[in-house]
Amino acid sequence: MGYLTTHVLDTARGCPGQGIRLELFRLDGESRTRLTEAVTNADGRCDAPLLEGDAFTAGEYELLFHAGDYLHTPEEPASGVFLERIPLRFRVADADEHYHVPLLLSPYGYTTYRGS
Repeated sequence: MGYLTTHVLDTARGCPGQGIRLELFRLDGESRTRLTEAVTNADGRCDAPLLEGDAFTAGEYELLFHAGDYLHTPEEPASGVFLERIPLRFRVADADEHYHVPLLLSPYGYTTYRGS
C-alpha cells in the first residue's frame, strides 16, 4: 500500500522547517474535503504519514502549508511577511506508490517536487 509524506526545508536559514502547521484536503472539482492536519517536527517532517492504507486513494489533493506563522520572527514582523499560506495541488495516479511532496521554503519564495 502507498502513502503520502511531506518535508519542509528552510533554504534561507539552512535548516528544517520546524513547527509548520499544514492541512491536507481531497479535491473533487471545486470542493475540498479536509482530511487531516499536522505540524512538522524538529526534522521538518510529520511524525507519521499524512495518508496511508485504505485512506490513500488516487485523485487530487491539496497540501496547505501555513508558512506565515513560521516566517514571522522578531526581525520580520507579521506585517512584513510575504508568504502566508502555500497551497500545493497534486494528483495521485497510483495509490500503491509512495508520494513524497517536499517544500523548500524561503521568506519570499518556495519550490516543490515529487520526491522519493
